[in-house]
This record gives sequence, C-alpha cells and structure tokens, in this order.
Amino acid sequence: MFCAGLDLDEAFLPENAERTARLVARVLRAVYHVPQVTIAAVQGAAIAGGAGLMSASDVVVAAQDARIGYPEVKRGLVAALVMTLLHRQVRERDARELLLLGELISSERARLIGLVNRVVPAEHLMEEAMSLARTALQGGPQSIAQTKKVLDELWPSAFNHELDETLLHHLSARNSSEAREGVAAFLEKRTPKWQPGSKANSGAS
Repeated sequence: MFCAGLDLDEAFLPENAERTARLVARVLRAVYHVPQVTIAAVQGAAIAGGAGLMSASDVVVAAQDARIGYPEVKRGLVAALVMTLLHRQVRERDARELLLLGELISSERARLIGLVNRVVPAEHLMEEAMSLARTALQGGPQSIAQTKKVLDELWPSAFNHELDETLLHHLSARNSSEAREGVAAFLEKRTPKWQPGSKANSGAS
C-alpha cells in the first residue's frame, strides 16, 4: 500500500486534531518544494492524504492494481489540503467527481485524467520508477530547481498561499459535528447518520 492517509482514530483525538493537520500540510509543502525531481511509485491504495502525497510529487508511476481516491466527504471532512494540488492537475469536472463523490478510481483512469503519468504492471513498478530517476539525473540540478520554481510562479496563486488558505478550511471541517459522526461511523464500520437539513444542505439535488 502506498499510503491510506491519516490514522483517523489517532488523528481525531482532541489533542491531535490541529497538530496532525498542520503536519500533513508541512509534509505536502516539503515534497512539493524540494528542488530535486520527486517520483511517486504507487502500488495498492493512495487515499485522501496519501493521494495528496502522490500529487505533491513531480512524476507519478502507478501499478495497474493501484486505487486512488479522496473519500473525505464520506467521513464528514473536506479534502481542502489536497485540493491545492488536485486543481493544478485535473479538469474542474474531474476534480468535482473525485471530491464530491469520494469514489476510488483505477490507476488507468487516474492516468487518463492527468493524476498519473504512467501505468505499469506491479512487478515493473520500481524498475520504471528508477528508470525515470536516472533520466531526471541527466538534468542540471539548478535548472531543475529553477524550472520547478517557475512552474509554481506561473499559477495565478502560489502553492504556499493556497495551502495556508485551505488549511483553515481543513481545520474547520475537522472540528465539525459532521466530521465527528463521519469518522465515528468509519471506525465503527457503519453508515453515517447525517443530520437532516434543507434540500440546499442535503448534499445532492
């Protein structure tokens, strides 16, 4: 398994909620800004924050059996931190499907929408990743670092600014009663009992 995201049982202890959220943001920031080329070799599940870790990498090679997704809404959460990366990589229509439905997708589907660069049989995953690494080493280190910096600056809003903004949304959702119910349902292996609301707030129309 590449990364299944946070340990929800631990992360939602009152004393851990904000600390773990800020640590996730710190990890995404570190991976995104490292001056070298980063390559994610994804096998098994890349879910929620794990999918964010994948997306923070420069290049992604995935095994055919990989499954990728953002199921936060099913836990009463908002995938705010990973949105900072996701909206840079996929069309808005695909982002809405991934984030609002929370379903896992195949590595081939992820490749078609732009989340993954290459898909290979699981037995060739590390071989392909190392081949990409050897190719990356042929570039000048300063040229690569500067190229990554320019790519970030060409976006209308810088990654650091967006990550700071989305962290506030992430923390707000984490502290909600809906998140408490969603996480409890997940840990207890039951269907969440969402509080009824108006049609506008029901999640679908």
